[in-house]
Amino acid sequence: MATGTIEQATDDESVATLVGQLVEDTRDLAAAEIALYKAKFAERAGAYKSAILFFAVAGVLALAALIALLVGLILSLATLIGPGFATAAVVVTVLVIAAVLGIIGKGRLAPARRETV
Repeated sequence: MATGTIEQATDDESVATLVGQLVEDTRDLAAAEIALYKAKFAERAGAYKSAILFFAVAGVLALAALIALLVGLILSLATLIGPGFATAAVVVTVLVIAAVLGIIGKGRLAPARRETV
């Protein structure tokens, strides 16, 4: 009878040791997974950072080209209708285009309406 108690105590300690090891391994696995996802996120964030930089530079250059085009248009029209009217015509035209694009954009933000039958 004494032998059975010793074996049971040893089995209980082995189970306790295994459960403790399982908990420790689970924590290590969770920490490793978190570290992996952090590394993946950092890598993607770095790639997105450089892409955003290139998009920003492209946007600035496109805006500069648009301004140059508008100035050239004003200078071309100035020989026909004068500098004041040329500037006014170009500015009004660009503002009308901007207003139309703004209205279209606002329409796309509005929630879709369901028609009742």
